Amino acid sequence: MNTVEIIFSPTGGTETVADIIGSRWSDHTEKIDLSDSKTDFSGCVIGREDRVLIAMPSFGGRAPAAAIERLKKIAGNGAKCTLVCVYGNRAYEDTLAEMEDAAKESGFLVVAAVAAVAEHSIMPQYAAGRPDASDRKQLEAFADRIADKTGAAVSIPGNRPYKKAGGAGLVPKPTTDCVKCGLCAKNCPVQAIDPASLAADSQKCIACMRCVKKCPRHARKVNSAMVSVAAMALKKVCSVRKENELFL
Repeated sequence: MNTVEIIFSPTGGTETVADIIGSRWSDHTEKIDLSDSKTDFSGCVIGREDRVLIAMPSFGGRAPAAAIERLKKIAGNGAKCTLVCVYGNRAYEDTLAEMEDAAKESGFLVVAAVAAVAEHSIMPQYAAGRPDASDRKQLEAFADRIADKTGAAVSIPGNRPYKKAGGAGLVPKPTTDCVKCGLCAKNCPVQAIDPASLAADSQKCIACMRCVKKCPRHARKVNSAMVSVAAMALKKVCSVRKENELFL
């Protein structure tokens, strides 16, 4: 039995959570990177006996559209899968429901789901340092419980129809420190960055912050005033620590 992690993790938090769970099942996991816009995912075929983890961040209570579209191209072949949505301590709302529908459409048998907290990718003061030691212990316990699950999962939360997806809003831009190395454009999951100007198309950008994370000179930023306003708006809901949840 192989362990396969199908991951969309622009800044690494989602992958960290997935690795904590996946490492309890196997010392070696195969990874399929849904953030790679150049991969032909229709060529990805999962074995029926494989144990699969599908992990994505929650953006405004929804799964990233590009990740969902790419997941639907993978042939699940009836393999058992666990869904993992990762959010920055606000709310994940319809993310798991959307992931569940896409996974089933691809032919996976959803046996469990996890909602986990990781450091907010835009406002790192929220859920700072998470997943921490307490999270790791809890996620490992979840993994052990999931390993024994055979039937389909029940009561995965979320609404259908899903909540309306919001716009990106906070679009990173190059600063004067930019040396035009092009790593931001190369690594953008949705090819929203022009390779010549390195400006992001606000209609394509999903505010995943991967370009900010990947820039070796820290030369991409979002508008600090807008971030401050957003942080104040989220302060009440994000300041109380939320715990990881398991749905079996």
